[in-house]
Amino acid sequence: MGGKRSEVVVITGMSGAGRSTVAHTLEDLGWYVVDNLPPSLLVDLCDLTEPSTHKIAVVIDVRGGQFFGNLRSGLDEIYAHGISHQVLFVDASDEALVRRFESTRRPHPLQENKRILDGISLERDRLSEVRALADILIDTSSLNIHQLEKKIVELFANESTSDLRVNILSFGYKYGIPVDADLVMDCRFIANPHWIPELRPLNGLDAAVSQKVLESENVQDFLNKYQSLFETMAEGFFQEGRKYLTLAIGCTGGKHRSVAIAEELTTRLNRSGAVGEKKIEAQSVHRDLGREL
Repeated sequence: MGGKRSEVVVITGMSGAGRSTVAHTLEDLGWYVVDNLPPSLLVDLCDLTEPSTHKIAVVIDVRGGQFFGNLRSGLDEIYAHGISHQVLFVDASDEALVRRFESTRRPHPLQENKRILDGISLERDRLSEVRALADILIDTSSLNIHQLEKKIVELFANESTSDLRVNILSFGYKYGIPVDADLVMDCRFIANPHWIPELRPLNGLDAAVSQKVLESENVQDFLNKYQSLFETMAEGFFQEGRKYLTLAIGCTGGKHRSVAIAEELTTRLNRSGAVGEKKIEAQSVHRDLGREL
């Protein structure tokens, strides 16, 4: 293959977690989408679609039966041909998946004559290795279709010159650790503004809270060291071909400390902008902001 190289996104994950929504959204963004392709045909697909198409999305899942087991070898083959690729894995909690299957009154593809939960459990076992290989992991448990579409658009709509896009996600530990986090930072060691009456109703986006958090003892030293550590790790991510990373930053409720730290790290990474010749682009998202009772 000559000229511009293809870019391939392999969409996989749990049945009912949103694979079809991801595929349809990418199709709307101009990607050439193929559903349920045997992994051994990935390279052939790139050959057939060039030179007219360079952005290819392929849905591969357990419906492929014995062909699904060849996914690892198929990915190795397109890597050997110099084709840029990412694996996007959509997941959701067992409870969310059961609710979705029950609401549509459709059986799970691996359920057979058993319970929906049995099919889900079997699928998790079969997908465990692929999940570990994922470049992008999206937990759709609390997302509706429109929110998932928005997330995919944010990831793929805009052409970016960055080599690594970092999603810095603040969260509250009392609501659970994000399952799609690649790295988790615990900032509960910082004095909690929640216990200061005038700051309690505010959040980490407010200047008074942000200033209080960032001026707390050892915080600036911590941020300097963590930024240095992250940039060292980023060099390894570049070498592994990672293009997207989620860094989750947690405090108790996801309202004060984690929000302020996430905003500060986003600013710092965008200000530095690069590690060596590689470019980093960061954005902040606050999962649990406004969720407190």
